[in-house]
Amino acid sequence: MPEQLNKVFIDVEVDDSIRNDPAIAAKLEEVCPVDIFKDAGGTVEIVDENVDECVLCRLCIEASPPGTVHVKKLYDGTELA
Repeated sequence: MPEQLNKVFIDVEVDDSIRNDPAIAAKLEEVCPVDIFKDAGGTVEIVDENVDECVLCRLCIEASPPGTVHVKKLYDGTELA
């Protein structure tokens, strides 16, 4: 079976300042329509195999404190703000 490539078009990063916030972890898991975020016992986990499914909806950015979730469009070098 060929190796699956992840994060080819999109990269998502979460600042350490919110990574262990149970409320943020639950909210990010709830709002993401393509399951990029997982609440791993109160810690935000990024599900790498789902990252390229991102639809650029900005729900994760709006659900978290300003500047703590970064959605990077690797294909053009820009970031959602």
